Order: sequence, then structure tokens, then C-alpha cells
Amino acid sequence: MEKEIDSKPRDLGAFARLIGLSFASKANGYSQCVLVVSENHFNPNGVLHGGVVYSMADTGMGGALHSSLAADETCATIEINIVYLKAVTTGVLTCDTRLIHKSGNIGVLECDVENEGQLVAKALGTFSILKRRDA
Repeated sequence: MEKEIDSKPRDLGAFARLIGLSFASKANGYSQCVLVVSENHFNPNGVLHGGVVYSMADTGMGGALHSSLAADETCATIEINIVYLKAVTTGVLTCDTRLIHKSGNIGVLECDVENEGQLVAKALGTFSILKRRDA
């Protein structure tokens, strides 16, 4: 059974606040994360640090999978493969994530990270589905 997820942005914790990441939507095996690019996100070469994009993919995948889990389940990243396609220096990033496979204890997700409508990264991830310890 899928649980209802509020589609409004919400606090994702200290790390997400640190980089300015939030959910625009999250439900039924789908999520969209957004982030406004600033110089605080740049690497020494003056472009967006790849770790920011990776963090968006990881968070988006976790959110999309979490939206399809039972109340007594949680998830954790096993691995993510990401391909960076274009450097970013300004604008708003969006990370659209879809759950493409879910078995008893594994979820596979894919996401597209775009900057102002241009694809800048693509990722594929595998997550473990676990019983919550507090359940």
C-alpha cells in the first residue's frame, strides 16, 4: 500500500538546508527536487560542484522511493552512477526522479537533473528497502 505524501516543500534536515535543497513534489514513486545555484555551490574552477548534483540525485531518489514504501519501511542508498553532461554556473536546478523497479528489498531509480530546461546530469541508483527500527 502506498502512503499519502504531502506534495508541499518541507524541511529535509541540516544538510539540505546547507545547500538550499527542497522538494517541489514527492508522491507515488516520483519526486522533484529544486535548488537555486549560487557561488556557494561552486568548485575551485568556478562551476557547480558535482557533489551538489550528486546530492540532489541521492535525495531525489530517496524521496521517490520513500513515497512508495509502507509505513514500517525505510530506504538507504546502495549505489548511484551519475553522468555529468554540462557545466552549470547560474539558474535553478530541478531533479526529476522516477522509481523504475521495486522488489521486496531493492528499489531502482533514475533521475534527470536539468538547469533551466537543459539536461546537465543523468543518474541511476539502487537502494535497499529496510524495515524501520522504530516500527
